[in-house]
Amino acid sequence: MEWILEAVLVLMLAATLFHAVRLERALGVLKRDRVALQELVDAFNASTRQAEQGVEQLRSATEGAGRQIARQIDAGLSLKDDLSFLIERGERLADRLDQLVRAARPLIAEPARVSEAALSGTGSSSGAAEVEAAPRVRSQAERDLLRALRMVR
Repeated sequence: MEWILEAVLVLMLAATLFHAVRLERALGVLKRDRVALQELVDAFNASTRQAEQGVEQLRSATEGAGRQIARQIDAGLSLKDDLSFLIERGERLADRLDQLVRAARPLIAEPARVSEAALSGTGSSSGAAEVEAAPRVRSQAERDLLRALRMVR
C-alpha cells in the first residue's frame, strides 16, 4: 500500500513538474512580451514627446506668422489710406487743371485772332486796341499751360 501511495505521489509530482515547466515557458513568453511591450511604450512616449515639440514649434511659427501678417495688414491699411488721400488730392488737382484749361481756351483763341488781325494789317488802330485788350500771359506756368493746350489742338 505504501507502494501505491508512493506511485500516486510520483505521478502527482510528475504532473506538477509538467505544469511547472509549462508555466515557466508561459512566464518566459510573458516576460519577453513585457520587454517588447515596455519597448513599445518607450517608443510611444518618445513619439509623443516629439509630437509635442512639433506642436510647440508649429504654434510658435504660427504666432510669428500671425504677427507678421498683422503688421502687413496694418501697413497695407496705412498705404490704402495714403493712396485714398493721394487719389482725392489728384482728383482735386485734375478738377482745378480742367477749370484752368477751360478758362485758358478763350485766352488762347483771342491772341490767335489778335495776331491774325495784326498780320493781315486790318486797321492799325483796331488791331492795336485788340492787342491791348488781350490779356497777357505773365507766369511761366501759364505759358506752359498755353503751350500744352496748343499741342492738344
